[in-house]
Amino acid sequence: MGISLKKGQGVSLKKTEHDLSKVTIGLGWDINSVKTGLFTSLLGKTTPDYDLDVAAFLCEADGKVHNLGRDSNGKATLIDSDVIFFNNLCHRSGCLWLTGDNRTGSGDGDDEQIIVKLNDLPAQYTRVVFVVQIYQGIKNNQSFAGVNNAFIRAVDARKQEMVRFNLSGGAYNDTCRSLLFAELIRESNGWTFNAIGTASTSDNFVDWLKQYV
Repeated sequence: MGISLKKGQGVSLKKTEHDLSKVTIGLGWDINSVKTGLFTSLLGKTTPDYDLDVAAFLCEADGKVHNLGRDSNGKATLIDSDVIFFNNLCHRSGCLWLTGDNRTGSGDGDDEQIIVKLNDLPAQYTRVVFVVQIYQGIKNNQSFAGVNNAFIRAVDARKQEMVRFNLSGGAYNDTCRSLLFAELIRESNGWTFNAIGTASTSDNFVDWLKQYV
């Protein structure tokens, strides 16, 4: 078990102590069971699954994301950009990719994973920011109040858990639909993992991205 962090804490991931050639950033969560009323059951209505998505922003020395994958008209598309999410699964450097999309949070262990080759990540990138959103959370009247046992952790290439940040159940109210969960900061002797846990009413990671462009 790695070091357990609380909101606002950080820890150094030193190359001398960990194999940072391939780091797994794993996120997991459980969804509270929802009781449906008799009337809803008779109508055959079902409650939509919670679909939590993770996004990663690759920031340069000024703390900004510079490549937004613009099209021929100069419009940002986020495709082949420095933003990794469900429509842009792999960074063009080959050093960071999202493994897939778990739409229910079912099962043990990580529900979503981002793989990062920290030793090979181009030097221009000095920060990786991780955001978690509830897809269509506003439309489906869903929030992190309905999420339990949420965590983010970093596991090194030797499968050693280096650090974990747990969000206790009930930590957020029914207006919280996305989180600035954590970040990795490049240091001279490795990387630092910071636990953030800042909440937003927005259910779209793009609203977080606006703070980094």
